[in-house]
Amino acid sequence: IGCNHKGELDIAKELLTLCKEAGATVGKFQKRTPKELLTPEQYNAPHPNPENSYGSTYGEHREFLELSVEDHKVLQDHCKSIGLEYSCSVWDTTSAKEIVSLNPTLIKVGSPSNQHWELQKVLRDEYTGEVHISTGMTTKEEIEKIVQFWEQGKGDAKNRVVLYNCTSGYPVPFEDVCLLDIRLLQQKYAHRVKAIGFSGHHLGIAIDVAAYALGAEWLERHFTKDRTWKGTDHAASLEPAGLSKLMRDLEATHTALTYKAEDILDLEKAQRAKLKWGQYNKDILDKAKK
Repeated sequence: IGCNHKGELDIAKELLTLCKEAGATVGKFQKRTPKELLTPEQYNAPHPNPENSYGSTYGEHREFLELSVEDHKVLQDHCKSIGLEYSCSVWDTTSAKEIVSLNPTLIKVGSPSNQHWELQKVLRDEYTGEVHISTGMTTKEEIEKIVQFWEQGKGDAKNRVVLYNCTSGYPVPFEDVCLLDIRLLQQKYAHRVKAIGFSGHHLGIAIDVAAYALGAEWLERHFTKDRTWKGTDHAASLEPAGLSKLMRDLEATHTALTYKAEDILDLEKAQRAKLKWGQYNKDILDKAKK
């Protein structure tokens, strides 16, 4: 969901209900402290896409979209009431501490923040849940630094990490999704972190099914009620109907990803007797051999 709630708590709650109805298992938001995160120049600069701005500067825009930690507690309680897991991406140290105070099952570190070590130290040392980390706009050397940082944590820290393949763009054209990087993460890190996931900013739902078939254990998509709403993330988001179809297709793929229990399945036996050469005409062939 991110900030697709437009800064309104009621819309945020509605989006949680809609994604639960569509079949999602986790509803995730974002938390920032704009004056901590941004330089003064960034804060006071105009939004790069003024038509999508909720303030006269980029900083004011970000402040407008922020929900308080008390609001996030309301959202967490709403998730519990509808049987959905609450989560949040944190962008700075203050936000990390605030969301840690809610003790959700998992917290996300987005691609922009995956080299923010003070933030990750809070999640590593002051929190015991899963930490999901995206690797968009990140070099292979930087990914290695992330994993090493968590390996240096006390106890089982590294086994709380889920690494996500990701390309940072809104939306991402298919040729830049680079799904096979999932295999690279699996080869290098499957034994060093808890799991490998995929965070998609592409259009449609076919890519997610392919990511799942390649072994991604977690799938993340942006979600909105209306892709025409004001804001930069809506265009790369799924609406309720799209998310429902994605969940349907993932369930079907999950069911299909099995091995045959026996060479000839029960549903094949009648077809084998009727259609397979050497079966329906076995008697004739046997006589011809004599």
